[in-house]
Amino acid sequence: MLPQLLIIFVFFYWPTGEALYWAFTLEQPWGGGNAWVGWQNFVSVFSSAGYWHSVRISILYAVATTVLAIGVALLLALFVDREVKGSRGYRLAAIWPYAIAAPAIGIVFRFVFDPRSGVFAFLNQAMPGAWDPTLNGNHAMTMLVLAGAWQLVSYNFVFLLAGLQSVPRALVEASAMDGAGPLRRMWDLQVPLLAPTLFFLAIINMTDSFTHSFALVDVMTSGGPARSTDLMVYKIYSDGFKGLDYSGAAAQSIVLMLLVVGMTFLQFRFVERKLHYK
Repeated sequence: MLPQLLIIFVFFYWPTGEALYWAFTLEQPWGGGNAWVGWQNFVSVFSSAGYWHSVRISILYAVATTVLAIGVALLLALFVDREVKGSRGYRLAAIWPYAIAAPAIGIVFRFVFDPRSGVFAFLNQAMPGAWDPTLNGNHAMTMLVLAGAWQLVSYNFVFLLAGLQSVPRALVEASAMDGAGPLRRMWDLQVPLLAPTLFFLAIINMTDSFTHSFALVDVMTSGGPARSTDLMVYKIYSDGFKGLDYSGAAAQSIVLMLLVVGMTFLQFRFVERKLHYK
């Protein structure tokens, strides 16, 4: 276990400890020592209107991405589980995208939704400015949510399909014999039995949306336009490596970590107790 423990220490605990120390000190941009400032960095972060804007849009992005990714994956899994024509091919095609790196996904979606040469180019020719994520913040956030959800659909699909296949066929057949149609069986029987799987995926998707969205933002929008997609994880990078505010960025990283931990705790505390594990 020593190599794994060493990797965890070097790439997780050590940087986390350094960030925690830097959050309470004032680090010089070009080196030369530091000074202890206590909670001053956190006070500066929480008194910044730009930071609270970043928190709001990060929560919006995480919720929208999670709902869309789980919804689409559930729909695909339900159809594949019914063994519709060509379902094996659909199953393989739905799993492949998970192997694509986030920067590659960002480049593809940026090209597809480009206002001049993408799928909406014809719309802009008829109505100039109808779609322009380079200038409209709502359009940019929509494009980012679609890319983030598409990235997570494959992961969710694997778990949901496995969950559906674990549902006893006798229950499905009995409900069909009682006159329940396909939609009624899906909604009243299969989806409730998937509650533990859906709960697990909701936590994973929310965490991933907060922490792994950096590559998409960096490639697709760079936080713009007008900071409309400046998510928390990207703001840490831009403030720390572009603004050279290492201490402020460290404080923001600690807040982001606590936010993710807090949301996960609340989900386990208030949501999991309503689930029934069979």
